Amino acid sequence: MELKAVPRGSAVSEVVRQLTGLLSSGQFAPGSRLPPERQLAEELGVGRSAVREALAALDVLGIVTVRPGSGTYLRDSMSELLPTTLSWGLMLSAKHTSQLSEVRSALEVHAAALAAERIDDGGVETLRTSLGQMEANLDDLPAFVEADALFHVTIARSSGNDVLGDLLQTTRSLLRLWVDRGLRRREQAETACVEHRAVYEAVAARDAHRAEAAMRTHMRTAGSRVEHSDEDNATPSDAQT
Repeated sequence: MELKAVPRGSAVSEVVRQLTGLLSSGQFAPGSRLPPERQLAEELGVGRSAVREALAALDVLGIVTVRPGSGTYLRDSMSELLPTTLSWGLMLSAKHTSQLSEVRSALEVHAAALAAERIDDGGVETLRTSLGQMEANLDDLPAFVEADALFHVTIARSSGNDVLGDLLQTTRSLLRLWVDRGLRRREQAETACVEHRAVYEAVAARDAHRAEAAMRTHMRTAGSRVEHSDEDNATPSDAQT
């Protein structure tokens, strides 16, 4: 492997960039196991947490599969677009992450308005169930995030616009790591619940204007969490890796 030491202050993004280049170079056959985290961390000169976070990002994007207790494996197929997407820095560049968050916000707001006009009773029930799961898991943030994701997926599906749904899926996947990092405290989850309930009530009432306004409010809060996720989660050791 040809990996270079990572400059300070850009650990995760640089690890992702180098690993993506390595995995798309043909040195690893599809399905093969990557070197262990410790070896990657030593060669890159970063902490294992940076390597672990970078691998999680690549897992979300479908480039690798992380198997607990076994290791990390290159997926059997990898879209040719993914290395290009990552090279743009959409996922890990602070500037582009903020811009991508703005794109997602616009799409989510439009999807909410369309969903209010087109949702069926089954979709309303799924939203209600997702909201209930969020409210029941305020102290289990991983479960909360999953219920949150299902809520938004249901909104997108209920919009009746497949292209809009695909675009939202892509932006959410690229932002997923940052969204997860941005939700760390119970009070943040409580605020999200209040905002999701406002969206749910508007959509269930088939009120497109109210749904649009409620989702815009939620996206403003969510965007702020994403934008400040690094500040909220930074530690002295992280700053050095």
